[in-house]
Amino acid sequence: QVQLVESGGGLVQAGGSLRLSCLASGYIFRINRMGWFRQAPGKQRELVAFITSSGGTNYADSVKGRFTISRDYAKNTVALQMNSLKPEDTAVYYCNKVSASVEYDYWGQGTQVTVSS
Repeated sequence: QVQLVESGGGLVQAGGSLRLSCLASGYIFRINRMGWFRQAPGKQRELVAFITSSGGTNYADSVKGRFTISRDYAKNTVALQMNSLKPEDTAVYYCNKVSASVEYDYWGQGTQVTVSS
């Protein structure tokens, strides 16, 4: 019943930019806090940014000042604008509710972001 489709990833050089987009089902999109997560090889899946229904945003220290999360209620989408990309940003990026469990909740396929030196 839940739809989460991430897109926009790709290969980019350090210092470049990418814009990711997440199409979410109406049900999950109504949840107050929607976020972007990422998982690099050998690392835990981490929350990098989230946005609330009132437009408030929060960012992990590692991306603060470089990434911007936004929400479009008309299109049921959550976007992540990524600027000044670094090799350490390389990961598979996922969108989901902030409270999602990696083990027990539904996740989409994610989109691969690769940043070269």
